[in-house]
Amino acid sequence: MKYLLLAYRDEKWWDALPISERNAFENACLANNEALRQGGYLLAAGDLQSSHAATVRVHNGKVSIADGPLVQTREQLIGIFCIDARDLNNAISVASKMPQAQAGSIEVRPVTEFDPFMGIFVA
Repeated sequence: MKYLLLAYRDEKWWDALPISERNAFENACLANNEALRQGGYLLAAGDLQSSHAATVRVHNGKVSIADGPLVQTREQLIGIFCIDARDLNNAISVASKMPQAQAGSIEVRPVTEFDPFMGIFVA
């Protein structure tokens, strides 16, 4: 089954880290991504740039757009990972070993896939 792992981090904490610690953390993340890929878990991954975000809402037919991510916590969404795991417990185990979990949190969500040929959602 496929799972989406959403990695969050406190940007103020990140900005306060010395460059050497940031580089070491990023290298650990890259090594973990490669280990997940080699282990058959990682299907796709990407970092998110918070400075290039927009939040779109539609209320009563009126579109409103806000610059940046619209969050109410100090942690910002920084990356997404799509993995293939046996079950939720396996996906949680994968997330718990990721360096990003030490710098913030990782939300684990099962993904319902859309089969374009059948026109239905499948689990």
